[in-house]
Amino acid sequence: MSAMELREVEGICRELAEDIRNLVRPRLGMKASRRMEGRGTSGDSTFSIDEDAERLLEERLRGHPRLAYFSEDRGLVGEEEAEWVLVVDPIDGTRPAAAGLEACCISVAAAPLRRGGKESATLGDVVYGMVREIKNEAWFEARRGGGAAMYLEGKRKEIVIHPHHDLSTLFWTLGFRGRPALPTVLVLEELIDTSSVDGGLFDLGSATFCITRLLTGQLDAYVDVGDRMLREVPQLEEMFLRVGHGHPLNNSSYDLAAAALIAREAGLAISDAFGKPLEGYPLLLSGRPGQLSCVAAVSPDLQAAILESIDRGMERMRAHYGW
Repeated sequence: MSAMELREVEGICRELAEDIRNLVRPRLGMKASRRMEGRGTSGDSTFSIDEDAERLLEERLRGHPRLAYFSEDRGLVGEEEAEWVLVVDPIDGTRPAAAGLEACCISVAAAPLRRGGKESATLGDVVYGMVREIKNEAWFEARRGGGAAMYLEGKRKEIVIHPHHDLSTLFWTLGFRGRPALPTVLVLEELIDTSSVDGGLFDLGSATFCITRLLTGQLDAYVDVGDRMLREVPQLEEMFLRVGHGHPLNNSSYDLAAAALIAREAGLAISDAFGKPLEGYPLLLSGRPGQLSCVAAVSPDLQAAILESIDRGMERMRAHYGW
């Protein structure tokens, strides 16, 4: 892998993100964008605005035989001859996009394609990541080992991480879509109640938008416990399937591949909800095998405090149900 090859892939990622943004941005908030088109390989709902963006992704990469891609709705495409794989969520935050809200992004990550097959690829293979906001003129980039960059209103801005230590004044957001409400709230009850008055809790509907808010200084933490809940307490599967219309819905690699690299290179603390690194999780698997949880925070001690609260919350949830 030469530096020139990586620069070429980075250029394609930027062009792809810009093309998708130009397609989607005029359609933000349109009623037609909410029309259901079916379900993707993940089992999540595919809206009209998703299908249009996925179709553009397919068209743009058709002329690049050295590039495979992996997306929520299509799965892994074109790996036979490819040297690289792009892990793409054309619209991370479909529901905010359909509602015309700003919390929607394009997420593109690039990794050399392993010859061991898709089962061997992990998030640790990602060498470049980009998150491009759709409504605003803002984007975030990182190269593994090369740091992260942030552009707001089209201009590069210095990334300054502001440590936060007090859970009572925590400004944070959570992953909630597709997770059963009662057990999720039981796990997060302590964090919710502690920060309810002097802090702030938001459900913004996009993992990439939420995590990049830690770089802009707007939020202190992003917390998604869904996959940990299901791994640790299998009795919850029926609830997840009911809420997900037959599919367990949690974050997957296309949600976090780019944002996780950007967060790490920017100096954020990021792990799964057990406190383990994300780098070992599968990169190219759809459905349940490719899912993961996430806790991102502006400092390691804040992350540790959140993880301890989640540990207590898991015990509380199990006690509630008698498990």
